[in-house]
Amino acid sequence: MFDKVLIANRGEIALRVIRACKELGIRTLAVYSEVDVDSLHVQLADEAICIGPAPSTESYLKIDRIISAAEVGDVDAIHPGYGFLAENAHFAEICENCNIKFIGPSPHAIRSMGDKAKAREAARKAGVPVVPGSDGLVDNEQEALRVAKKLGYPVMIKAVAGGGGRGMRAAHNDVSLVKGFYSAKTEAERAFNNSSIYIEKLIEHPHHIEIQILGDQHGKVVHLGERECSVQRRHQKIIEECPSPFVTADLRKKMGKAAVRLSEAVEYSNAGTIEFLVDGKGAFYFLEMNTRIQVEHPVTEQVYGVDLVKLQIQIANGMKLPFDQGDLEPKGAAIECRINAEDPAMDFRPSPGRLDLFHVPGGCGVRVDSHAYSGYTIPSNYDSMIGKIITSGHTRMEAIDRMARALEETIVKGIKTTIPLQQAVLRDPNFRRGRYNLDFLDTLMGIKKVQAQE
Repeated sequence: MFDKVLIANRGEIALRVIRACKELGIRTLAVYSEVDVDSLHVQLADEAICIGPAPSTESYLKIDRIISAAEVGDVDAIHPGYGFLAENAHFAEICENCNIKFIGPSPHAIRSMGDKAKAREAARKAGVPVVPGSDGLVDNEQEALRVAKKLGYPVMIKAVAGGGGRGMRAAHNDVSLVKGFYSAKTEAERAFNNSSIYIEKLIEHPHHIEIQILGDQHGKVVHLGERECSVQRRHQKIIEECPSPFVTADLRKKMGKAAVRLSEAVEYSNAGTIEFLVDGKGAFYFLEMNTRIQVEHPVTEQVYGVDLVKLQIQIANGMKLPFDQGDLEPKGAAIECRINAEDPAMDFRPSPGRLDLFHVPGGCGVRVDSHAYSGYTIPSNYDSMIGKIITSGHTRMEAIDRMARALEETIVKGIKTTIPLQQAVLRDPNFRRGRYNLDFLDTLMGIKKVQAQE
């Protein structure tokens, strides 16, 4: 097993990796920006090295500084977490060249799945359904109009290098297509330094379902069921659950096989997630692959009884998967709420600042993954998530009721959070019945706005 691992990340995921390493007897090296000096991952790692000022472009995205810290710390491996450099093939390649194990897939797999146009083509070749769309990139307005006419409105304009909803625009006619085409390109260039665009048919009223896969370095790939991720705002998930109340056992089997087939086609190893759009009739379409651990991985861990981060580390160290597909069946249910420092009543305006009081819930079936604590100051430089509450139960309703209790028990003073909105979601009868899709939150918030005006 590795002797020491550097965690090239911050926040709750850095803390999550530290915990997994400790249970495996591995020493840890944290890297941090100047503004993160008081973060828990810095305090709980065996060693810590500052790699620059607050902006991520000067710290967590600086490959040379992270590699320098790895060499100074004499580490065997680097875990990238999620975000930042987690899906950067160049970073994974540099790690390899420096004889440092990258705890994740190969640079080849990251490249194959990181470019959305190439990923769609790989999915087609693997026999995985894809959303009808353009044959490759769309270079100009005239071509965009031609593709949209062929597909039929509505369509979705997407950045090849996009993520988190950036570089995405829906279009329902020629006017909105032209406007969206240029605004998506501009946003993509600014966010990803890549303005390349493609166009897909917009699947209306879909579910966002993702399949967790694991592959070892010996050619074996399995899936660990699905996560329902349809409670979103601005393409950002705020509640996830496993298993999905919408997915049948037969659909789970079909989607799982498709995810494994695509993963095998790109010779994927380590943890990854295949994301699908699923229409109301159960037809599913490949959306993208995330070549890293996901924020919402704990709900899969709770239902399938595994530690995905420990498995990531063990797989990177050469271990064969300790189970077969037939061994993996969901037991019970789990739900996760991402607690973000945002004000839902003010269009999700960020709410950084000092946490005067932060009390997390406990009790049977409650798990909290968070780097925050009373007195901690949430910086404005990074993602607004301050933690995740995960509840599990024998049934979906037990997990939901447990989450409602956990949210009520959570005390946050000094900043605004998404908790009031999540409480409203849990009370909603359609959500409780499992009758929701990607339109759900916009509809719910629209209703709440109307009620507030009345």
